[in-house]
Amino acid sequence: MKVLFINGPNLNMLGEREEDLYGQLSLDDINSLIKEKADSINVEVEFYQSNEEGKIVSRIQSCSGTIDYIVINPAAFTHTSIAIRDALLAVKIGFIEVHLSNIFSREDFRQNSYVSSIALGVISGFGHQGYLMALDALDSLKK
Repeated sequence: MKVLFINGPNLNMLGEREEDLYGQLSLDDINSLIKEKADSINVEVEFYQSNEEGKIVSRIQSCSGTIDYIVINPAAFTHTSIAIRDALLAVKIGFIEVHLSNIFSREDFRQNSYVSSIALGVISGFGHQGYLMALDALDSLKK
């Protein structure tokens, strides 16, 4: 199984920004934890982060035939990007939406997601553990 982890805008700033919401780990730290867990369950992982919507769309489109599942934290694009939603629909690859903070307990505009209704599932509010939970969920699908 091969899983692509996609992280959207400003997540490259993890560990430096709003630690009360997003924790103290950097994105590299989180990716290391994901890789460690993935290795232990024999899952291959790739990582991608961009602050640019079009680049995320292009990366999703390039997944056809090479990626089994996607774990995506669209970050601010969660609430604005029809283009990312359409790309996820176009490639027909199952995905899990992850958010570090509980978007449903935050500002009203953050409580709307353009991708939740087409996701296999949504994990929100468990910090970096959410990525590991997503990996566990996908691992259970291969058994």
